[in-house]
Amino acid sequence: MPSGPSPERPAPTAQDATLPAGLATAARELFGDRLDLAAGYAELLATDGVVRGLIGPREAPRIWDRHLLNCAAVAELIPQDASVIDVGSGAGLPGLVLAIARPDLTVVLVEPLSRRTSFLIETVERLGLTRTVRVFRGRADEAASGATGVGPFTADVVTARAVAPLDRLAAWSLPLAFRGGRLLALKGASAAEEVAEHTGAVAKLGGSEPTVRLCGAGLLDPPTTVVEVVRERVIRPPSVKKTPKRSRGGQQRAR
Repeated sequence: MPSGPSPERPAPTAQDATLPAGLATAARELFGDRLDLAAGYAELLATDGVVRGLIGPREAPRIWDRHLLNCAAVAELIPQDASVIDVGSGAGLPGLVLAIARPDLTVVLVEPLSRRTSFLIETVERLGLTRTVRVFRGRADEAASGATGVGPFTADVVTARAVAPLDRLAAWSLPLAFRGGRLLALKGASAAEEVAEHTGAVAKLGGSEPTVRLCGAGLLDPPTTVVEVVRERVIRPPSVKKTPKRSRGGQQRAR
């Protein structure tokens, strides 16, 4: 075996983001007259997104089927003129894709990591989406409480993709939804098992029984699997009881 450094991986190029001919029909159906805008985002993901470590280099050739179309299909579950909060947005999936596919939506991208929020802010500006898309750097609980001095945020729909198991995701996301609003969690093939495992935890958080939806059926193969939870009740966190102050000697101070 020859010694020496391994050959460098070729730099990502815009060619990696080319829309495959076999997906053109689905892309036109899901993005309509904003397909060129989606193509611009695909190019940014395949180049800057790879270089900056937001997606893996092996994902670049699969940007359209695995990422853009998979996320855009969720738009069929979102009503007209809705507000959307995307939790753990990462490179903008699915929130930025939904903002591209649906110009009627207002979207807040919630992401705690600086390098990711920098990419999101730059991408929103380069795509000309600043009127409908806002980037919030912080955790979901900070967005819900306004702990950072920005917000609090609430929306008709909260989205998330590959963020956490359903019980934790519901705990983070449901406080961001209006009462009657919904969590739409993009999941994989094990969605039904996850629903069965966490239905009780979701109920304790004020959520409805989770429902598995298939989006893009007949258009995408496979369709996008989404777990839908309605925020039926507003559950307030338990108040913390203050313990009485004690003197240095350990005795309770007289009042």
